Amino acid sequence: MGTKAMSVSVPVTGSAPPSEPVSPLKLVFGTEPRFVNPPHVTRNLNIETFPTDSPQQGSGDALVKISPNPPVSHPIGLTGYSSGMTGRHVLNVGSLSKEQLHQLFNLAHSMRVAVIKDRPLDYLLKGKVMASIFYEVSTRTMCSFAAAMMRLGGSVIYMNEHMSSSKKGESIRDTIAVMSSYADVLVLRHPEPGCVETASRVCRKPLINAGDGIGEHPTQALLDIFTIREEIGTVNGLTITMVGDLKHGRTVHSLARLLTLYRVTLRYVSPTCLQMPQSVVDYVSTKGIKQEVYTSLEDALPETDVLYMTRIQQERFKKLQQYNEVKGSYIITPKLMTKAKKKMVVMHPLPRVDEINESFDSDPRAAYFRQAEFGMYVRMALLGLILGKC
Repeated sequence: MGTKAMSVSVPVTGSAPPSEPVSPLKLVFGTEPRFVNPPHVTRNLNIETFPTDSPQQGSGDALVKISPNPPVSHPIGLTGYSSGMTGRHVLNVGSLSKEQLHQLFNLAHSMRVAVIKDRPLDYLLKGKVMASIFYEVSTRTMCSFAAAMMRLGGSVIYMNEHMSSSKKGESIRDTIAVMSSYADVLVLRHPEPGCVETASRVCRKPLINAGDGIGEHPTQALLDIFTIREEIGTVNGLTITMVGDLKHGRTVHSLARLLTLYRVTLRYVSPTCLQMPQSVVDYVSTKGIKQEVYTSLEDALPETDVLYMTRIQQERFKKLQQYNEVKGSYIITPKLMTKAKKKMVVMHPLPRVDEINESFDSDPRAAYFRQAEFGMYVRMALLGLILGKC
């Protein structure tokens, strides 16, 4: 057959986004017939050709049958999420929409149920490789990303500052350019704010920001909001109080920004020298979110629905004396929590030092270890969406 184009009007129910009209299908015949329509129009369709030598059609012609592909069956009941996240970097929370959060959290919840019920998910990312690149120490973020990838059937390659060619003077740009040749997705933590965004410019694969100094930590903010949803059932209408080192805490910087997608009241409790950066306060203000500043935790506690504790970060201080002056400013104890609501949660990105007394761990409102577990499910969902497998 010679190469030619043919338009065929075929109903493509559910293939195109509602905002886009359904166009006639266009086939190009060559060695094999193929669609030339955009992928969202044809991704659920299958082409079959049947040779015929009938008198009505010359030798070498063919009949063409276009039929829907059978839907992919997922044991956890997933049905083709379309989040716009496939193949994208995740560098900050500002790039995420409310719709994307909703889809991500629903998928994370489904994956949580699947893991609890011991349903296999290791077919989703089979054959995919994640590069775990950490220039700063990490327990939860590094291990939960690795666990997430492995539970979905993928594999992980590791690199840190001590075992990399950065010891020989290699730039982060060169390192990322090379590592993106080995992996399908990269997870990067670096102590310098903005470094992850710089690295993304030379990264040919999706890059996830796992924390850049005192800048942002977008996946922590995602798991924090997912935790609130799982623990309380909603985010809207809550008073969320952030306590501790708000100046250096990248977790609260990302969380405050991301919470502007909801109807909440934010309270900030910190020593004067560790208050929330003005850039974050200004951003939240532009979104119409109510913000209140306290120095006393006891004053802020009674109306709080979510108490988000953070540690005073000794490594961010230039002088030990400055750290000693503010460490231990706020400590959660069972006695203090008698002034809090019965139905509320206490969260912490961890690690903790002395800001939550271990005697409070048995309190049902202590959600920080559940929060760490929820992080794995959120990162499972995120990897699945970014790699286009969910």
